[in-house]
Amino acid sequence: MTTALPTLGDTWQKTLQWQPDKSQRALFQKLYKGILQGNQQFNLTRITAPEEFWEKHLWDSLLGIAPWLLPPEQSEGVAVPVQRVIDIGTGGGFPGLPVAIAKPDWQVTCLDSTRKKIAFLAELSQSLALPQVQTAADRAESFARHPAHRETYDLALIRAVGPATVCAEYALPLVKVNGRAVLYRGQWTADEAQALAKAAARLGGGDIEVQAATTPLSQGVRHCVYIRKHSPTPIEFPRTPGTAAKQPLA
Repeated sequence: MTTALPTLGDTWQKTLQWQPDKSQRALFQKLYKGILQGNQQFNLTRITAPEEFWEKHLWDSLLGIAPWLLPPEQSEGVAVPVQRVIDIGTGGGFPGLPVAIAKPDWQVTCLDSTRKKIAFLAELSQSLALPQVQTAADRAESFARHPAHRETYDLALIRAVGPATVCAEYALPLVKVNGRAVLYRGQWTADEAQALAKAAARLGGGDIEVQAATTPLSQGVRHCVYIRKHSPTPIEFPRTPGTAAKQPLA
């Protein structure tokens, strides 16, 4: 199997109105190589073919921050100023590491409860020379109760973690007022939207914007759900570890 990622500059530009420069392409390639090597020890991803990795890990990761990839004069609505970002349930480092490569001025924290994966990602981010990346091994529910982290992030990214209401309970307590939580979803239904609106309101979330997209190579369905934080999250949230998944907010 070849380990060279496709360039697809025109596809980046057409779908995200952005494309990586030469140094970013080199970093994406190093990230891909590092993940393939790490996969021999850790269960990081089943997606290892070059084009599939490009679409489902690189492109898909950056889809969620597409509004922030645009020039300032073109970015409206959700693209509030960002300095601190948290990737909740990062797994193999997605979307956090591609986001850090695309937006080198952002401070990105990759959070996951699996210590071995976090130790690997710490080493990988060092090898990629990404000093703006921090890693943390913890449950989202516990992490959000730490004073150094609660309501301190401008942007919380959460991908492939659970139902939207559960993701909101993990993410919104970490987000500053006027910050955004970004939920990466596949299909999106009216029932999910209704449940999320109710849950988000209890968590301090306000305006919800949903942007639909089609993956450029496999023509899959994607939705990015942007939740604005309009007021502090009540102290009872997030609930104790495991409660959100067992008893989602209704």
